[in-house]
Amino acid sequence: MRAFVFTIACLIFASPLSRGADVSLSQDERFFKVSNGKLATTIDKSSGKITSVAFGGQELLGGGTGYWSMSASSARNRVGGLGRSNGQAVSIDPAANGGERAEVVCRFHGTGSDGAYPGASEIRYAMDRESTTIYATAVLAHGPGDAQFRIGEGRFVIKLDTGIFEQLTVDKDRNWIMPTSADWDAGSPLNLKEARRMTTGIHVGWAEHKYSYSAILEKVPAYGWLGTKRKFGVWMINPSVEYLAGGPTKMELTGHLDVGGDALPTLLNMWHGSHYGGTVLSLEKDEKWSKVIGPFAIHFNEGGSPDQLWSSALERAKTERAAWPYPWVKQDDYPAAAARGGVSGKIRIEDPAGPPTPLAGMWVGLTAPDYATRDRWNDGTVGWQRDGKFYQYWTHAGADGSFSIKGVRPGTYVLHAFTNGVFGEFQQSGVKVNAGGIASAGELVWTPERAGPTLWQIGIPDRSAAEFRNGDQYWHWGNYLKFKTDFPDGVNYIVGKSDWKKDWNICQPLDLSPECEVLGDSVWTVRFPLDTVPDGGTRLRISFCGSREGSSLSLLLNGTEVGNTGPLPEDGAMHRDSHRGMSFERSFNFPPARLKTGENVLQFRLKGTAWHQGVLYDCIRMEAVPTLVTSS
Repeated sequence: MRAFVFTIACLIFASPLSRGADVSLSQDERFFKVSNGKLATTIDKSSGKITSVAFGGQELLGGGTGYWSMSASSARNRVGGLGRSNGQAVSIDPAANGGERAEVVCRFHGTGSDGAYPGASEIRYAMDRESTTIYATAVLAHGPGDAQFRIGEGRFVIKLDTGIFEQLTVDKDRNWIMPTSADWDAGSPLNLKEARRMTTGIHVGWAEHKYSYSAILEKVPAYGWLGTKRKFGVWMINPSVEYLAGGPTKMELTGHLDVGGDALPTLLNMWHGSHYGGTVLSLEKDEKWSKVIGPFAIHFNEGGSPDQLWSSALERAKTERAAWPYPWVKQDDYPAAAARGGVSGKIRIEDPAGPPTPLAGMWVGLTAPDYATRDRWNDGTVGWQRDGKFYQYWTHAGADGSFSIKGVRPGTYVLHAFTNGVFGEFQQSGVKVNAGGIASAGELVWTPERAGPTLWQIGIPDRSAAEFRNGDQYWHWGNYLKFKTDFPDGVNYIVGKSDWKKDWNICQPLDLSPECEVLGDSVWTVRFPLDTVPDGGTRLRISFCGSREGSSLSLLLNGTEVGNTGPLPEDGAMHRDSHRGMSFERSFNFPPARLKTGENVLQFRLKGTAWHQGVLYDCIRMEAVPTLVTSS
């Protein structure tokens, strides 16, 4: 009986049982006001901010607002947003469509020197008759006469009434009542400005850290804040990842207490971010460029338990994703479905030296080619993991490796594929997409690069450290400090005897004091046997999924240094409580003279000067080399 009631409740929350009220729109000199009888919102014309959201007559913002913001620069000027609107309009008039839908637009054109984005931009908000959803869109353009631009953070933010909302729901692991604003204010500071130890409230002793709520945005179709007593929910829903920087593996913030001031419940849509292998969007003076961010859905629901409201929001997310691209959007840079195309095909993996790899769930995507940048963290090149300038289109392959990528803007792309259990990724350039059809890529063969058979392996190549100790609790603040408690003698991993789930940690920090003082290098040891030394020696492959700028790793084999990674790239995954950042690989060849029959000892020495200079390993594999190679 309980399951039946729950199902009926979810159906009630997920879809209207009757035609909703017509959408109405009114305006004066300062505001647009849009309502569909159940949901009403007010937009400030001069700033493009949402200043009010009333649901069933209840105001949900309580003095907070919904707004677009940036942490960016133009030449030497800081850019924080779009500036002051120089024009507004009704772009979809409900009086002309029988009350079906309304959309309003606020237009801007900053210079950079005024602290605003240096180019033409628009903010759009839409509402339809049938849903309790606000659709938000930003359209950015840049061209002749516009100044240089660099962006670190690009986000939509909505701050909510602290008297109504107290529970944050991201996924099954982050789904709880939060500390109150007063609890945060009374908390004891920890090693980061975003982290405090709670000294009051229901979470006494709890380390509250806003990065604990980061997630891969593609994997959280609906995340938001709940009012458990007033029974309201506010949810962020991205119907597509095409406009999100960094592709389907990018971690970013989702929601938190506003640690910068009033500790209000804060919900984010980070369409561009500098965290976890920051994304890159750089524009030179006069460069022609445009991008449409959204429309994404800010969905409101009410009347059920927290689990019921979340379940309803997840159903709504399915509806939004199925509707993409939205047919009601009339925007030059947002082609309708008929003006888009796609690619279909099938990928087969041939790896004679490796085990069979399931193909179901393999990511297949279309992205822009790698391109040059002046960004200091990218060695002059931006790949899809850090690209925020162009659109990306991804899908999962079926069990037989077949795939179909739809809704793609016409153009020439690079096709990528990667999957759990396989090092590296497949690439094919020059893939053309034309409007109005699905091109066939045929059957593609991916032969993963390897030196030879696997001698031993630690972890799974899945771009994540979640399979290691504490990886199933990665979001907890301070795993780098907990390391000494879990591994008082350090990591001493014995191939064939140790279990990476408990004998290998989620992260390798430097030798740290409880106060985060750097006491010295960190050395992890792997002991592995060889019955015979391969004729060509061995190749060590290290797939990383996290590192901090300035850290480096030295390798010692049987007491002699045999390689160094050099400075590793920046993604800050360790101190931001993540199990993954940017994926990259380093490999080293060990000639036969460096190896011996019996036990060999391989050490990983991490060097750095700051407490946050740690690394996360995705997978470490030793491969036999069939012919002699030169020492690296």
